[in-house]
Amino acid sequence: MSRQHDLPEDIDSLKRLVREQQALLLSRDLEIEQLKLQLARLRRMQFGRSSEQLDAQIAQLELTLEDLEASEAALPLSSSATPRIERVKPVRRPLPEHLPREEQVHQPACDCPQCGGELKVLGEDVSEVLEYVPSRFKVIRHVRPKLACASCQTIVQVPAPTRPIARGLAGPGLLAHVLVAKYADHLPLYRQSEIYAREGVDLDRSTLADWVGGASALLDPLVEAVGHHVLAASKLHADDTPVPVLCPGRGTTKTGRLWTYVRDDRPAGSSDPPAVLFRYSPDRKGERPRQHLIAFRGVLQADGYAGFDRLYGESIQEAACWAHVRRKFYDLHVAQASPLAEAALARIGELYAIEAEIRGRPPDERAAVRQARAGPLLTALHGWMHEALGSISKKSELAVAIRYALSRWVALTRYRDDGRLEIDNNAAERALRACALGRKNWLFAGADVGGERAAAIYTLLGTAKLNGLDPEGYLRHVLERIAEHPINRIVDLLPWNVALPPVTEQRLAA
Repeated sequence: MSRQHDLPEDIDSLKRLVREQQALLLSRDLEIEQLKLQLARLRRMQFGRSSEQLDAQIAQLELTLEDLEASEAALPLSSSATPRIERVKPVRRPLPEHLPREEQVHQPACDCPQCGGELKVLGEDVSEVLEYVPSRFKVIRHVRPKLACASCQTIVQVPAPTRPIARGLAGPGLLAHVLVAKYADHLPLYRQSEIYAREGVDLDRSTLADWVGGASALLDPLVEAVGHHVLAASKLHADDTPVPVLCPGRGTTKTGRLWTYVRDDRPAGSSDPPAVLFRYSPDRKGERPRQHLIAFRGVLQADGYAGFDRLYGESIQEAACWAHVRRKFYDLHVAQASPLAEAALARIGELYAIEAEIRGRPPDERAAVRQARAGPLLTALHGWMHEALGSISKKSELAVAIRYALSRWVALTRYRDDGRLEIDNNAAERALRACALGRKNWLFAGADVGGERAAAIYTLLGTAKLNGLDPEGYLRHVLERIAEHPINRIVDLLPWNVALPPVTEQRLAA
């Protein structure tokens, strides 16, 4: 790239340089737009897939896009002199009010630089810059003076404060940070070790692993309490996703499963606290969800996985997911521009428009609105699907999508008459997205126990988020108390029973 002092002197050479830069910028803009489009397509395909190649492709495109945009920003020529493709720019939001402010006043000289006269205040211009202060370690010294009675020689000393991990060096804040970095920010322990080393603190990966194991054991009663709360619901959302797990001694991987069960009745106007329970299993056999839900009685909202089918009976009713139905028609519309697929999307969209209006209302109101407005739409959609099925090839993908919906029609329409239910299973899918990026972290977890530990920590992190808590602040609060907390009062430490100060105050206190 030419620097300012390297520019040619003659006009023709300067014009040629400008044209070259314009062509380069135009090429970059086109490539950036193509990459964004490709990324959007891949992301729509990513969730629910087990292909590591797809994950790697998305990651590579992200890096390529970052490099192109960084290179574009470094180009020396003014954008005003160069034709550019108009791109939607992110809206600059005001900086959060809760952040601490450090004021720097840039005071001019007291005398006028022109005549030396006295200056009077006219006002001031204020601009703000967002800065980052690196996280820091600190050592807390617990000093316990020993006192002796002058009369009877009794020695008095305050008992040593308990630690989350007996004789461990890590305080509750550091333990919470390591857990959140690994399971929420997807930083494997060896990478955390490297980051801490740059700050002058030598923490081996094995030491961090000991801390993770010890903290997980300490948190087990709390995870169990969340599980009891989730399974006591009358309606649950369920889903699962594949996770790669190392086979010890073989150097190969196998595919385990991470299951999620979500209790969240806020869309139906309930004040019951939301929660999510994760479970890990080494395979996807139908007996796994049956074991997980052995204590559950109610409606299970899930996809069409055959393993869930064996659960439905007297104690568990099925509610299907319209998002899965819609997704099949959407993919056909994108791939083939099918008018029938577009018509199906429009009809399903009308159902979702009703849901947007009644979200947060009580179940009886929701059921009444659905029966009056969604009921006729569902009846018309059912007839339309049968009619469309008779006019297309039975082997076509569109026929497959229609038969998928018709075969689940009773479960798909159950939400119409039950105001507690949702139109789709997106609550479970949202819960799983939080851990989709962390799949690679479990590759070297050292067998199934790593998946089980991940499921436990994800249960607490996900439930904290659903209840509006900062996960790291919540874990710090719990780890400061749980070692001495009575087991029969473990519910006091559940996220909805914990009141935390704003995130900024927590950081400053730490």
